[in-house]
Formats: sequence, C-alpha cells, structure tokens
Amino acid sequence: MALDQSFVGRTYPPTDPYEVGREKIREFAEAIGDPNPAYTDAEAAKALGYSDVIAPPTFVFAITFKAAGQVIEDPQLGLDYSRVVHGDQKFASTRPVRSGDRLSVTSTIEAIKTMAGNDIIDIRGEVHDEAGEHVVTAFTKLVARAAKEA
Repeated sequence: MALDQSFVGRTYPPTDPYEVGREKIREFAEAIGDPNPAYTDAEAAKALGYSDVIAPPTFVFAITFKAAGQVIEDPQLGLDYSRVVHGDQKFASTRPVRSGDRLSVTSTIEAIKTMAGNDIIDIRGEVHDEAGEHVVTAFTKLVARAAKEA
C-alpha cells in the first residue's frame, strides 16, 4: 500500500541533544579509515583553526538516522521497515561538527513517491547546535521495496 502523501512536509519534534565526544569522533574516523589528524589530535585541529577535534563529514549520519526513526516508527505513516533499504545520503554542512557540540536534529518528510510498487521517502534532518546555529543538513532517501504477491 502506498504511503500517505499528506505526510509530505510533516516535521517531527527536535531530538534531545547529543553530545559529541572526542572518543566517538576518533572511533568513527578509525572505522572509516580516515587518518586526518584533525579528527584525532586536538593540537592538529587547533592548528587548522578549530577549537577542538572535528568529525568527518559523515559522522552526523549516526544521529540524523536515529532522529529519522521518529518518521520510520510513526504508526500513522505506515512504513514497513522490514522492507526498507537505504537509497541515498547527502550532507550540506555550514561548519564541521566539533567535539563538545551538543546537537539536536529536526526531521521533516520532504517527499513521498511510489515507483514500480516501491515507496520512496525523502527525509531532511536539520542539525543545530545548542545555540540554535545550523551545523549540517542530512538528506536521507529510504526505499520500501514492494511486497511480493503470493
């Protein structure tokens, strides 16, 4: 069954703040194999003009995808997550994420389409710091594969 088009434009409440830690940034950088010293060495980051270590650009996926859970789990939307695959991901940053940031995410359904029986949902996650300043926007595309007919 196709997802309800009336959900396009629906915005969910901001998440509780997520405090970005040096160790999480280091672990993420190691996991993706990025040796940039600005991700692991505070002095290297300061030499580049940052107040502390910064995170790789894709670091925010962990918190924006968790925030998108509000959309995914909305029973009124009716998304069957057992059939969902991650279709695409993009980021538009105002500034790098830094250790010590306290970030909140507000998720909005940007679009809902049905193609070849598959439901495609685009979710925009606006990430702001504790002062309310924009840090990054994440664009997530999820595809709910068509149910096989018996």
